[in-house]
Amino acid sequence: METVNIHEAKTRLSQLLAKAAQGEGFVIARAGKPIAKVTAINSPDADQQKRLGFMKDQFKVPEDFDRMGQNEIADLFEG
Repeated sequence: METVNIHEAKTRLSQLLAKAAQGEGFVIARAGKPIAKVTAINSPDADQQKRLGFMKDQFKVPEDFDRMGQNEIADLFEG
């Protein structure tokens, strides 16, 4: 997430807001210290952004997953 100082935010506000609308939020800082985070109004909350492991224990990957269809694939390449 991009961090900009107050002066730069004032100068580039339209550009920064266009990026925020596309999902690229930014942080406004004063003297290098973050004071505000700007994101799109419809962006997901921080706790909703977690995607890894969201289907844990929902299905099982077969043990031979990396070998499934290997004979058929080999036949397609070798003829």
